Amino acid sequence: MTDPNRTTDDLRIEPLDEHTPASGAKPNPDTRAQHEDNWARDALLDLAREGLMERRRARRWQMFFRLLGFGIVIWLIAAFTLKVDHSESGALNLKQPTAAIIDIRGIIAAGQDASAEKLIPILEKAFKAPQIKGIVLRMNTPGGSPVQAGQIYDAIMRLRKEYPAKPIYAVTEDICASGGYYIAAAADKIYADKASLVGSIGVRMDGFGFVGAMHTLGIESRLLTSGANKAMLDPFTPENPAQVQYMQKLLDAVHQQFIDAVKQGRGNRLSDDPDLFSGLIYTGDQAVKNGLVDGLGTVRSVVHDQFRLQHEVDLTPHKSPLDRLLSQTATEFGHSLMGLWAGQIGPKLLP
Repeated sequence: MTDPNRTTDDLRIEPLDEHTPASGAKPNPDTRAQHEDNWARDALLDLAREGLMERRRARRWQMFFRLLGFGIVIWLIAAFTLKVDHSESGALNLKQPTAAIIDIRGIIAAGQDASAEKLIPILEKAFKAPQIKGIVLRMNTPGGSPVQAGQIYDAIMRLRKEYPAKPIYAVTEDICASGGYYIAAAADKIYADKASLVGSIGVRMDGFGFVGAMHTLGIESRLLTSGANKAMLDPFTPENPAQVQYMQKLLDAVHQQFIDAVKQGRGNRLSDDPDLFSGLIYTGDQAVKNGLVDGLGTVRSVVHDQFRLQHEVDLTPHKSPLDRLLSQTATEFGHSLMGLWAGQIGPKLLP
């Protein structure tokens, strides 16, 4: 029989003693057959127990190594992130005259790569570095927030005054429209490809209305506010002409700020085309003729032909690997949805 004091990992298979015939007694064939069946059954049960215990031990070790590997990966990502952040935050150590390349790409908005928070420190670093002899803004953006674009524009204008001997040029690749052109207008010169899209000097605010559809479906809006204009331009209520007029004045004011910035940056290079500030977008060839662009060129041609430099360094702010990993989580996705909703209710510098 099984010893009750032994551990479960020390299992043994023994015949059952109660079936063993007494000494001198004649074995009963039926009893012997039953004894052999019970012994075989117990043996199979013991084997099954051993198999289960072995599988449990294997699963525990497998889980341990998985957790260990996951921890090592997280540690490596964190260590690399800290190293990248530290290297990017330190002073530039350049041994020879160099051109700095800074990408302004995607939507210009808070929290994005093309934001004042990320671009202004990089611009300041480039202007302060003695070995950087020229700065190129590589433009690939349809625009975005007038606030972010205005802050970057003001920073460039300030740095140009502080470092008048250091040129900063903007080079349009695919598109430099609206808020993107707002920023580019602060540069000493602007270059583009002949097929680049440039301009769209205007302001827009998107909205929609469901009043007609709600009336057809028999749906009513039950909106409560404290303040006559708190629900201005609510999509579920009819338009209020006075509120529409107010918002139009607001957009016109932001548009005039945009126009003033372009005129300040471009000066008498602009043509007297009455449609220049109407929101039209132009090709690079057309933009050269109306003064929005100084000439056709690329980043390489500006660095080599305009700055006369053989070396360049990319100072574009990038998300750290850990930030990119976290940006894929559900929390980041939720923030993106909230930002998309909030972006619908304010003015935007977009085509």
